[in-house]
Amino acid sequence: MAKRKDLAIIRSARAGQAAAQIALGKRYLCGGNGLPQSLSTALHWLSRAAQQEEPEAWMLIGSHIPLEVALDAGNPLELCIWYERAFEAGLMEAGLVFARLVLTSRDPGMLQSLRGKAFKTLASVAHAGVAEAQWLLAQHTDIAPGDLYERTLAAAQATGSQPEAMDEQESTLEWPSRATNAGVMQAKQSLVQIAWEKADWPVFLEWALPLAQALSEQYAATLTQLNVPSEMLARQLGEENLALLIRTAQALQDSRVFDPNEVQQFLELAAYGDDKSAQLALGLWYARMDSSGRRSQAGSGFANYKKASRWLTMAGEAGLADAWFALSRIYLKSEFSQRNLVDMQRHLERAAEMGHCAAQLEYGLSIWRNRRETLTNDVRAVYWLQKASAQGSSEATDLLAKIADSAQPAAWAKTAQQQLAREQSKAHPFLAARIELATLFGLSRPEALLLDLNQADCGHCLAVDIRSQYARSKRRLILIRTGDERQALSRIARLFEDVDCGPNGPEGNYRQRLYRFKTIVPQAAQEADLG
Repeated sequence: MAKRKDLAIIRSARAGQAAAQIALGKRYLCGGNGLPQSLSTALHWLSRAAQQEEPEAWMLIGSHIPLEVALDAGNPLELCIWYERAFEAGLMEAGLVFARLVLTSRDPGMLQSLRGKAFKTLASVAHAGVAEAQWLLAQHTDIAPGDLYERTLAAAQATGSQPEAMDEQESTLEWPSRATNAGVMQAKQSLVQIAWEKADWPVFLEWALPLAQALSEQYAATLTQLNVPSEMLARQLGEENLALLIRTAQALQDSRVFDPNEVQQFLELAAYGDDKSAQLALGLWYARMDSSGRRSQAGSGFANYKKASRWLTMAGEAGLADAWFALSRIYLKSEFSQRNLVDMQRHLERAAEMGHCAAQLEYGLSIWRNRRETLTNDVRAVYWLQKASAQGSSEATDLLAKIADSAQPAAWAKTAQQQLAREQSKAHPFLAARIELATLFGLSRPEALLLDLNQADCGHCLAVDIRSQYARSKRRLILIRTGDERQALSRIARLFEDVDCGPNGPEGNYRQRLYRFKTIVPQAAQEADLG
């Protein structure tokens, strides 16, 4: 309960006496004498006194009322003027609160008028060596670098310090650097991120390497107790630290001058932290190869393929196609004690199925080399080479041009299609469809008349094989490249569904089909004979 003297002060404060309001605000700042400590109540009375132009009131607000209390006020932006005046009177902490009140506000009208003042104030506080202000200024880089450069120089001159020589590009990194030197961890992580995005390895390693080394030392004992990746370790490290470890290891390898043991420690810590990218990088490190399967010069000593296959398998099962491709290269090596071509092919197929371009090319080549073992191997090879070609593989594109044909209209079929009347098309739908098919895909006359479309349509290509009925022909593949070709072929194929396309079917044998063709379109038949 408030004492009699305090009750008198409360009555005077309520009556509007500025001195009583300041005295009551002081009592609520510290508490005691029957009054509780309440910063929000103190802010209320000090604000009323400040409205009566009492300098002591806004000095007390600037020095004792933190940002959190000001933000909880009814209208925090109305308090900006008191913090601004306290800053102008020499209170640096008041300037920091003023800037944060403005920059955290979403009132566009108020921001328009106070944003410039807030940045100027923040720059002055930052030049005074306040680490929190330096970090806050580093976070707000949405203004133009030149504008920031001019304001920081003006703030330096206003505080009486000598501005450092720097260009506009350097000014964008000045405040993250200063905040980092002041010990702000978030600023250090921000500077590391900026250096990584710019691929500036010396600057990146300058800030990131000590952080990675500290993490490695902190969790060294934990790693000795683990045999498999740990979700608990992953939670303890967090995504930012896992990314830091992987990037530091990569930057060290790219710098060409590094300690191999240190790189391995960083990758192991991240890999045991259940990061699939780290597991892939660690597997490649043990295998002494890069993601393309070539020998890597980054590591020293001999490769350890057993350890490499363990980590690459984990990364592959986590969904990384690069891991399966690297495993296929390992199982192909003669120096690997567990060399197995069957496993190599299996891993290569998994990488190809997951969209790995090099794996699709290699798998397609492998199937093409073994095309005589299974009749449909050539169709499978074309499928994977088409996949690789679609991803920009010039080697796959060149090979496709050699082993498969492109759809080119046949001249005889175009003549027959022009000569074929509508009534004849309705009377002989199968013949009309075969002529259209030859027009689209460049089939010869025997191929067009004898092709079993139910077996020939492979989705990505047309397998033309009529050797069972026309011995002089050869098996060949025709690529289906466009959506229009696919739609036309699907439309024609629906006509032949559940229809026997062999000699015992409704179209008869080859002699009967040829006679019908010559009878209906004699001019096209003559052109085909001449061809």
